[in-house]
Amino acid sequence: MENNTNQFYNYTISNEVDEILKQASSLNTTIKKEKEGNESLWGIIAKKLKVDWTYNSNGIEGSTLTFGETLFFLNEGLTVEGKPFKDFLDARNHAETIDYLYDIIADKRDVSESIIKEINALLLGDMGYTLALNSLGEKVKKKLNAGEYKQQANHVLQPDGTIHWYVEPLKVKDEMQALIEWIEQNLDSLHPIIIAAITHYNLVRIHAFDDGNGRGARIIMNLILMKQGFYPVVIKVEKKRHYLNALAEADKGDLTPFIQFINDELISTYNRIINDLL
Repeated sequence: MENNTNQFYNYTISNEVDEILKQASSLNTTIKKEKEGNESLWGIIAKKLKVDWTYNSNGIEGSTLTFGETLFFLNEGLTVEGKPFKDFLDARNHAETIDYLYDIIADKRDVSESIIKEINALLLGDMGYTLALNSLGEKVKKKLNAGEYKQQANHVLQPDGTIHWYVEPLKVKDEMQALIEWIEQNLDSLHPIIIAAITHYNLVRIHAFDDGNGRGARIIMNLILMKQGFYPVVIKVEKKRHYLNALAEADKGDLTPFIQFINDELISTYNRIINDLL
């Protein structure tokens, strides 16, 4: 099964991957059934999921907080000596952004450029600047424009020493509009995991904002899943190398490995939830 010829939305679903998608759907149904008889326990599990999601997503971006420190801070509001204050701001902002997703779902708002900008503004709350590299390769402070599309080009140094450039600022608006149109056109016909994974990849590929693009992509991916009746997926920080490799494969024109990676992480997340419920 293939979609259109645009390489940024190009994928092929084999019978093997299709079976894994079915497995994910089955686990999702199991969680819903088990949740019905364990509402009091579900509150604790949902809280654990939020902390797990926050810890891992920020950890992928370099946060030094452990799971325990993240839990302690979100519960007590107290920082831990010796850890950067930015890491605590990131944890607070991420957890509050997750809470905001439930408002979006309750209000039945469609995924849009406006929502994506709101998510970025929440993730970067109280952050005045981000660290960037200047032309000499030195770290400098770069002013953040939270919730606004980037005005300067951004890039990342890859493990092989090459520089990967994201979509240039002048093309961001068109690329984001094309992504939203693709979501609207395919939301009712494709499996939610496929929609969520492809959206996630393209948000990372475009890198529309000064900062918060990775965390935002994972947030929007889960917003799509949640709106379609699925539970969130947590990409573990221990899987960062596999995650980046799958994104690199997608950059070469095939999103299938990335879809499979997201599906595998979703199944892993759901199995942990079911173990807690049973």
